[in-house]
Amino acid sequence: MANYKTLDLGSLESIINRENGKAFLHDELGLTSCEISVSVMPKGKLPFNHKHKQNEEVYIFLKGKGIFTVDGNDINVKEGTVIKVAPTAIRTLENSSDELMQYICVQAKDGSLSQFGMGDGEFC
Repeated sequence: MANYKTLDLGSLESIINRENGKAFLHDELGLTSCEISVSVMPKGKLPFNHKHKQNEEVYIFLKGKGIFTVDGNDINVKEGTVIKVAPTAIRTLENSSDELMQYICVQAKDGSLSQFGMGDGEFC
C-alpha cells in the first residue's frame, strides 16, 4: 500500500453540484486524524446553525464574501479570512456576495494535537 493517496476534485466551482455543495475528504482520502471539507456556496445560501460534541473547526475562506455568525456575533469574512471555532460554539455562515463563496473547513478533536510544524518533522 502506498504512503499517499491523491484525489482530483476538479474545478472548485464544480463542487457546487455535490450534495450540499460540499466535498468531504475523510472517506475519499481515508483520513484518520481529521475531516476536511471543500465547500462552494451560492449567493444568499444560509446553512443551518450547528455545533459539535468534540471537534473544533477551522474555516479558511478562498473566494467570496459573507457573514459568519458565532454565538450570535457576526464576523465579516472574505478571501483570506481564517476562523477557528470551539466545538460548543453555535455557528452558521451566509454568502452575502454576488459570487460563489469557496472555503475549506478542517475538523479535528479539540485538544488532540500533540505535535505540529517542525516539532513533528524530520529532515531526510
